[in-house]
Amino acid sequence: MGYGIISVDKSNLSLVEMGVLHLSKYKEHSERLHFIFERVSALVQIHRPEMVALEAPFFGKNVQSMLKLGRAQGVAMAAAMAHGSQVVEFAPRKIKQMVTGNGNASKEQVWKMLQHQLKFEENPDFLDATDAVAAALCHHFTTGKGNNANITKAAPKKKSNSWAAFVDANKERVK
Repeated sequence: MGYGIISVDKSNLSLVEMGVLHLSKYKEHSERLHFIFERVSALVQIHRPEMVALEAPFFGKNVQSMLKLGRAQGVAMAAAMAHGSQVVEFAPRKIKQMVTGNGNASKEQVWKMLQHQLKFEENPDFLDATDAVAAALCHHFTTGKGNNANITKAAPKKKSNSWAAFVDANKERVK
């Protein structure tokens, strides 16, 4: 499970922290849920976010996986709300659309666009974390605050299968 924290100061966006909660060391699902609650609680207490943006559950074929994912998201929501943060959810497609201009973008494309927008060097090992940062950025863009809101809602100028072509065609969207 990834997490990401951004700071918004007028039109200046910056990455505060991002990381991944490694849950595989916990055998029991209840232990994993407890760890998620404790870690999200600690992050909210440290950073005091006004809003916590989550990726909404997507529908899959494995009911057990969906149930476990839903529980984990519920625990993260409860932890954030227990410490005074509001919670909002966004569909995965909406997050990708807002950040890259393509609702079907790959995790790597999201990571690359975030690298350009927020100027960080972390590598793709943090793809779950960059998904979380993308959710935060999606919330920022959706609220219409800051100069970037209208830029990110604009449709891409031309379709392309190449990441480099997309960046070249949308230079005004990359900082």
